[in-house]
Amino acid sequence: MRCLRCGYCCFSLFVVIVDDPAKGIAEDNLKVKIGTNERCQHLRGSEPGKYSCAIHGESWYCKTPCASYGQTEASPDSSCRIGEFVLKKHEEHKKMLHESEER
Repeated sequence: MRCLRCGYCCFSLFVVIVDDPAKGIAEDNLKVKIGTNERCQHLRGSEPGKYSCAIHGESWYCKTPCASYGQTEASPDSSCRIGEFVLKKHEEHKKMLHESEER
């Protein structure tokens, strides 16, 4: 699955994350990110489609629950369906705001 950087997972999923990236994966360095619009502390950026993860490049990232997350897709190269939906809604919202400002 190809992540579209919409931010949905980083705001909405209940997942265990690494607390201090300098310590890496260790039992005493993990915490629960509750979800329900709690922003992950490692999420960078301010707009859907442009988000990034501050720890994505760490050598241990592949062992995290975030790296394991995926959906059943036709191909590993398929775009994330949640991301496609979120980005479409984001664009519709921006268009609506733009049109209301013009009035």
